[in-house]
Amino acid sequence: MSRDGSTAAAALTLIEMPSLAAHVLDPVSGAAAPSFDAVYDAHVGFVWRVLRTLGVTETQIEDAVQDVFVVVHRRLCEWEGRAAITTWLFAIARRVASAYRRRATTTNNRTEALHDEHVAHTDTFADMSRAQAAATVLEILQQLDEDKRIVFALVELEQLSVPEVAQMLDLNLNTAYSRLRLARRAFELAVRAKVPTP
Repeated sequence: MSRDGSTAAAALTLIEMPSLAAHVLDPVSGAAAPSFDAVYDAHVGFVWRVLRTLGVTETQIEDAVQDVFVVVHRRLCEWEGRAAITTWLFAIARRVASAYRRRATTTNNRTEALHDEHVAHTDTFADMSRAQAAATVLEILQQLDEDKRIVFALVELEQLSVPEVAQMLDLNLNTAYSRLRLARRAFELAVRAKVPTP
């Protein structure tokens, strides 16, 4: 999806995308709801990465991001600022991802449309290495069960604190820490299995 004709900003690899966890509006300040453009520009990368973490496929990611922001556009006036806007966006993204997964299960192996990769730079060795590393991270994340994968991605990739994640997912703080510890261990073992020892 792209309002400016380019998907490059939203489709950067997990490793290249900076954390957007700092872009949280202060619910106590009583500030007016942000504009749709401001929310989109600040959080499209976050939504894209959350949807990938939640299992939306590469061929569906742009449509899923668009669906999330259609909901945001329609309901932004209802957002009251009681929680971080990333928490609200996460809840919307989770519902959209769930709908996409259900659809994928019911529509057995439909022919996938051609997916054009628009690369705005030359395929240098460094670019390929980063892309391979990001693909490996995604592959390992998909092997984790969803509960652990979401906590791991929000803490390790989005740089949110464990208390923030616990609140976002409505989890007991100890449960969030436990899932993170188990996910880190599983991730470390999966990396060791993939990386050949010298």
